[in-house]
Amino acid sequence: MSDLKNMNNDYMLRRTQVVTPKTNAINSNSSTQSINGPSFNDVLNKIKSNEQVKFSKHAMDRLNSRNIELSDEELGRINDGVDKAKTKGVREALIMMDNKVFVASVQNKTIITAALDEQLKDNVFTNIDGAVIV
Repeated sequence: MSDLKNMNNDYMLRRTQVVTPKTNAINSNSSTQSINGPSFNDVLNKIKSNEQVKFSKHAMDRLNSRNIELSDEELGRINDGVDKAKTKGVREALIMMDNKVFVASVQNKTIITAALDEQLKDNVFTNIDGAVIV
């Protein structure tokens, strides 16, 4: 039990003293200890920006039931479309790619639904505030 307590204390100590690989040391020149290198928010934003789109359960069901298969190149194009929509302030986007259409939650980087051109006739897409053609 003592080992577990020491391990938890050690973890908490390390958790409060994040060290970047660049400096490998904490700058002790200030009264509050700070770290040389990128801020936590910078690192978090970079991680978020590299995040690939996800597919909701509903979207996965639509992809399967409509026999829609996506290549790595197509996934990249969808990611680019979501990123473009984000730069324009779009919250919910209609992404059109070749004969496929996707509705995406831009903030969550999540594809909500998917359809092929055969299913698009007489359909109305609601709750979108932007469209991207990739």
